[in-house]
Amino acid sequence: MTQDIRRATSSDVPRVKAVTDAAYHHYIDRIGLVPAPMEADHAADVAAGRVFVAGDPVVGLVVLRTEADHLYLDNIAVHPDAQGTGLGRRLLRFLEDRARELGLPEVRLLTNAMMWENQKLYERYGYEVVERRVDGPYDRIHYRKALNSPPIG
Repeated sequence: MTQDIRRATSSDVPRVKAVTDAAYHHYIDRIGLVPAPMEADHAADVAAGRVFVAGDPVVGLVVLRTEADHLYLDNIAVHPDAQGTGLGRRLLRFLEDRARELGLPEVRLLTNAMMWENQKLYERYGYEVVERRVDGPYDRIHYRKALNSPPIG
């Protein structure tokens, strides 16, 4: 169930940053630079209502951007201590449910080409590769999922 996922408040900002940093820190050596989510303006995202969190204290989060024709997953992060508990799957289900509530036909996201664990996860849950593109220093794989696809179980 996704009812334990709520919109973040300003008091969650330090924990949003801590969870994001913990979830992405191990990629710094692999990709040779700080992953973009670690450099996000978490306070601005929370203030704009784009961040949804799970746990007390927060152990997982999604940052969503509503576009005209899709919901964009800007970030998904699960603290290493909570990985393997199904929280990532619940957050993805929340994202898809949210897109459906907003009447949007698809979800889009991207991941760094060096984050192969994420690629396997997204493909397992029905996301398809749209393109691979270099954006500045980042080599990224872009995904989409049409919401006429079966929901995540």
